[in-house]
Amino acid sequence: MTLLGKIMTNRRAGETQLAWNRPNLSGPELLTLTSQDFVEGAPIPLDHAGRRVGGKDLSPCLTWNQPSGDVAQLLLVIEDIDVPMTRPFVHGVSLIDPTLLDSPGHLPGGALSAREPAAGVRVLRSGVGRGYRGPGPIKGHGPHRYTFQLFALADAVDSTSDMTEVDRARPRAFLASLAVPVVARGRLTGTFER
Repeated sequence: MTLLGKIMTNRRAGETQLAWNRPNLSGPELLTLTSQDFVEGAPIPLDHAGRRVGGKDLSPCLTWNQPSGDVAQLLLVIEDIDVPMTRPFVHGVSLIDPTLLDSPGHLPGGALSAREPAAGVRVLRSGVGRGYRGPGPIKGHGPHRYTFQLFALADAVDSTSDMTEVDRARPRAFLASLAVPVVARGRLTGTFER
């Protein structure tokens, strides 16, 4: 597997197709997204990596400042921009009701679990299954960047679409279908390497 990673070293999806760069998700960069588990550009701890690489698939703790104005819902998208594919791999998509969070502007570790999400969190489909999928890059491929992107939405997605369809939608189709104004956004990037 290490040989495959080395052969594919120069193949990477890149940032151009990140959710962040979708025209329908553009907005002012007013959110500061941080984690007590890692800082911007630093390695993501093993607990937050995928099970197949020895991790626990435990989503990291996330904290953000409260945006000004009315925010009906938050959208969190996690993508690996260094996967050797044509598009970044989606490691998680979640809708968050900020009024139902136990602590405003804060998600505890494990909040994005498909089986037991935190209060106010609705986990949607990821690239594989549902809920948070921790890093698990190809061995020997080099460091991968995992971008946590948080979008503050003026309207709730479930008030503008059928939630059954949202639950069934593939991540890229769901993100492309969003037509709600983004009032603020922020991102945090961590790395992982095998």
